This record gives sequence, C-alpha cells and structure tokens, in this order.
Amino acid sequence: MINSILKKFQIFHDKETPETVINNITQEAIFQGTNLWVLIFAVFIASLGLNLNSIAVIIGAMLISPLMGPIMGMGLGVGINDLQLAKRALRNFSFAVIIGLGTSTVYFALTPLSDAYSEILARTNPTIYDVLIALFGGFAGIMATSSKQKGNVIPGVAIATALIPPLCTAGYGLATMNMKYFFGAFYLFTINTVFIAIATLVTVKVLHFPIKQLQDKKAEIHSRRIIVAITILTIIPSIYFGYQMVRQNKFIHNANLFIKATSSIEGNYLLNKNINTRERIITLIYGGSDIPQSKVDNMKEHLSTFGLEKVSLEVKQGFSVLNESKESSKMIQLSQILTEKEKELALLKAAIDSIALQRSLEQQIFNELKILYPEILYAAINQPYEYYDKISNIVPMAFIKVNKTLSSGQQKKIREWLITRLHSDSLSIVITR
Repeated sequence: MINSILKKFQIFHDKETPETVINNITQEAIFQGTNLWVLIFAVFIASLGLNLNSIAVIIGAMLISPLMGPIMGMGLGVGINDLQLAKRALRNFSFAVIIGLGTSTVYFALTPLSDAYSEILARTNPTIYDVLIALFGGFAGIMATSSKQKGNVIPGVAIATALIPPLCTAGYGLATMNMKYFFGAFYLFTINTVFIAIATLVTVKVLHFPIKQLQDKKAEIHSRRIIVAITILTIIPSIYFGYQMVRQNKFIHNANLFIKATSSIEGNYLLNKNINTRERIITLIYGGSDIPQSKVDNMKEHLSTFGLEKVSLEVKQGFSVLNESKESSKMIQLSQILTEKEKELALLKAAIDSIALQRSLEQQIFNELKILYPEILYAAINQPYEYYDKISNIVPMAFIKVNKTLSSGQQKKIREWLITRLHSDSLSIVITR
C-alpha cells in the first residue's frame, strides 16, 4: 500500500530526455529577433495594465513574457556545469532586463497617467512570501519543462512568479524619480530571478542531468559559496519585510477588534478612526457630548487585553477640538458628516420597518385566506416592481398551493379577494396542487 502511494510521487517515469530539455532551455535563453520583440510588446502590455490598474491586462503580459528562458538557462548551466550556457544565459538575461527596464521607463515618462495605483504599489514591498512563490514556481516550471506531459503548468508559473510586472514597476520608479518604488520593485524582480534559477539548479541535480565537464574540488566549493552568498543576500531583506508585514497586519487586526469592542460611548458617535502602524497610535474622533476622562482611561486599560501593549490611544472630540481652534470650516464638515450618518440610519430604519410591515401584512393575508379556504396549504405573496423604459409599477404576485383542486370559480374569487385586499388593480397569481 505504502509502496503504491510512494510510486505515484516518482518523477522519473515520464521524464523527458536530458538532451531535449537542455536543448529547449538553451533555445529559449537566446534573446534576439522574435524573443526580443515579444519581450518589448509584453513590457508595453504590462506597463499599460499597471497604468490602468487592470489585472487582466497584466496577466496577459505575464503569459507572453519570454524571461523565464534565460533564468532557467542560468540555473541549468550552473547545475550541469556548463559554464558557457550559464554565461550566455546571463548575458541574454542582462540584455533583456536593460531593454525591458528602458522600454517601461520610456512609456511611463510619456504617459499622461502618472498615479501609482494598487497594482503598482503591490510590487514595491516584497516579502519572504514572494521568495516562496518564486521558489515553488521555479520548481513547478523546471519540473514541467523536464516532463513529457507539460500540460498548463508553464502559463501558471509565468503568472505566479510575475517577472514582467515588477520590472515595469521599476521602470515607473525611474520615470517618476521615485527611488523607493524602483528599488522595491527591482528587489522583487531579483527575488523571482534568483529563486527560479536556484529551483532549476536543484531540480536538474535531483533529476541527475549529465554533467558536461568535471571541475576540481576547489572550484566546486567556490561555486557553491557564491550561490549560497547570493541566496542569503537575496533572502535576508525579504525575511525582514515579511516580519514587518505580519507585525503590521496583526496590529491592524487587534486594533480593529479593540475599537469594535470598546469604542461605543453613550451620547457620542465615532466619526473617524486612524490606525498608525508605524508609530503604533490609535486615534478615535467622536462627535457628541463631552467624554469623561474616566471613560478614556478605562479604554486605555483594555489595550493590553487585545495584545496592544505599548500602543498609544488618542481620543478626540471633533466638535470640542474645532471650537478650541476656531476652525469653523472643519466644524461644518464634521456636522455634515454627522448629518449624513443620521440620514443613512434613518433610511436603514425605514427600510427595515417597511420590510417588517410587508411581512406582517403577508402573514395576515395568509391567515385570512386559510380561514376562507382551508384547502390552502401555504401561500407566498410578494409585491415586486415591473420596470419599463422610464416607468416602474408594483404588480403583486401570489403563489398558492392547495391540497385539492379548486374550481375555476373558487380561483376567481381568491384572485378578486387578493386584488381588493392588496389595494391593487392587477395581480399575477399561480394556484397549484
């Protein structure tokens, strides 16, 4: 049993011949002619997607990007000790990066749309999770390339590892002279590159690809040290950024739980809240009567209950603060916000009351029908709108189920009774057994 299960995990039975895999990757590692133009077009498409904040366009650019070829070529060259292949792939990759970065920089320098939307911002803060995505994506990519049954893995790897979008985001950083965006995005691009290459290197070793030429022990040790150094230098910042991201998310989560549990103060309405993750400050702004200091102190005492030790809580009263500073325009703004909130609450209450009244009416009508016609098992009554070009009209609908067939006269009486009872001119009714 165990042997049959373990046999399913074996990867050698459908493995492509090493010569075919090496030849395919070597061809894909070349950047000239078609591959070069495809890269330029992919960069333009990705830049447009980032500029318009369109996920679908960005995914399209990922799928046609040819950057995976030279990256896998570098990993394969080191893995089988083919230094010529590794150097050639590195040269082609460097040339592709320069072309891609230059193309995206030119685009963002010329486009009239210069805002950094969410798709750009998402690629400026890489973390350890991006390392894992690149590593597992690289494993999936080289496994599929080494298999006779490639399926749809390669397109999925292209989307998951996302090489083109961070390169284009780096171009955006250069075009707008925002070095934070440039270095963040280019670091993400470096993470993807390094760990796809490492995954390729490890896989060709596991699959026992033939070594092209033997090297002496010292050169092998030196090569391994270089690879380890590159890996460590790439991964360390991502661990730090990942820790910061987890820490901030936990802080925001705990802060929201704290606010939900303790922010209700009688005679006051919470106008706004601000959670400052950098300085670890929670600011609550209320509108209404004066808040006693004892209430504020009580709220501060509960901070530790929600894991918010060493967090500052600032409670401000919007109206009193504005009175003290005599900022009448802000006073009006806060008053308008409070008025709008009250209107929203009134509308919601009216809607709830209307629904409750409608349900009560429907229940009452059913009870009356049941007395008049005991044959009725249940009834569903509703009053939806019918929409035309520029008008709408309420047309009641009724669905009635009976335990025995009613005569046409009885059905007519039920219809007329419902029309009168619902104060309507027409009725759509279905009576079934």
